[in-house]
Amino acid sequence: MTRSPATPLPPPKARRRLRESAALTQAQLAARVGVTRETVRAWESGRTTPRGRKREAYAKLLSTLAEEAAARRAKPTLTPEPEPQPEGPRARPEPETEQSPVPVVVAVGPGKPGTVEDAAQGPAQGAVDSLVLPAKPLDEQDPGERPDRSAETESHSEPLPGTARPGPDELTPARAFDALYEFSAPSLVRQTYLLTGRRELARESVERAFQVAWEHWPEVARDRDPVGWVRAAAYEYALSPWQRFRLRHRHPEPPPADPGDRTLLNTLLRLPPPHRRTLLLYDGVGLGLPETAAETEASTPAAASRLMRAREALAGRLPELADPQVLHRRLAELASAERLRAAGPTAVRTGSERRARFLTRAAIAFTVALIGTTALTLRTAPTHYEPPVSPGQTVRGVPPRVAPGPLSDEQLELRQKLRDQLQDGPERLTPRIE
Repeated sequence: MTRSPATPLPPPKARRRLRESAALTQAQLAARVGVTRETVRAWESGRTTPRGRKREAYAKLLSTLAEEAAARRAKPTLTPEPEPQPEGPRARPEPETEQSPVPVVVAVGPGKPGTVEDAAQGPAQGAVDSLVLPAKPLDEQDPGERPDRSAETESHSEPLPGTARPGPDELTPARAFDALYEFSAPSLVRQTYLLTGRRELARESVERAFQVAWEHWPEVARDRDPVGWVRAAAYEYALSPWQRFRLRHRHPEPPPADPGDRTLLNTLLRLPPPHRRTLLLYDGVGLGLPETAAETEASTPAAASRLMRAREALAGRLPELADPQVLHRRLAELASAERLRAAGPTAVRTGSERRARFLTRAAIAFTVALIGTTALTLRTAPTHYEPPVSPGQTVRGVPPRVAPGPLSDEQLELRQKLRDQLQDGPERLTPRIE
């Protein structure tokens, strides 16, 4: 009896690409195969290989996704025929407005390798399964909540002389940053609000984190999880102990209108900041325990201990939140209940560039002032050491020195005689022999 060969599987990167091309999250694909999300993550990263019936089901599903992707690529696109223009001396051709497709940014979750530059490979490679807090897209927000983009102009870096200007379909760093901001900024503002309980601080923290991300964009674009990079920066800025010394953050903000949301928010704010952050990342965002420990810069046992203590504190005050699923749902409802606005991506990029220019000019001015001060010091400093003159002191027991009085006639005659004589003394006497 011979054993049938195992069904071949594509490489781990190809598995992830097929799943993302079908706009499926790891949790959805795991439910269709009948395994956990951690198992799918291990299959896509190459740490483990499926076996048995799970392998057959996984291979069959990937084959179906590949056929669907090939069918989508082979589907022709219908272009409308141009309408005939009326002939005549007064007929003028209307200017054609060409709409450039919106670039998609790969904002992968933890454990999924990818970069922002992979966005040009497919239209559905920006699926994120770790950002589970509901966030309204910018095109679905209320008119009062949607930021005004009419006055914003997209600033792209000018091409170097001799190089071609990027076309409308080319993914530039500015477009990639804007897509990442529009995708993740609303949800990050809501998450930071749960972390701090302050609406203005949440918005400011997210904008500051994206400004830092634009300053380090080559590093962020190549990161495995760009959203996680920005989220960690926003959380660090929001939980900074220096925020308590700012005047604008000393006065409390109005609490939520719903009594249940108010009680839940007050209970969250009573937790220590490390416990609150761990609870939000694990039960709110949906990260795994190793990813939560890595983002909070703690060991996995320490993160687990913080999570258990935070859950016990919440369950002690709100017993209905003892179930993690109920806690996740209540956190999502509390985050979605607030109308939190986020500034436009162009304004954030402009603010980041303006801040970088200010810091550069301040550093140059400080360096020039330091050089000028050093030169002035070298010019005016003494070249040798001069010992200080000791102050005079009174000596007791010695009579004061008496000044000489007027000279007498004899003294004056003697002084004149001494002055008239030779300065080298009297003449030398020569002995004679008699």
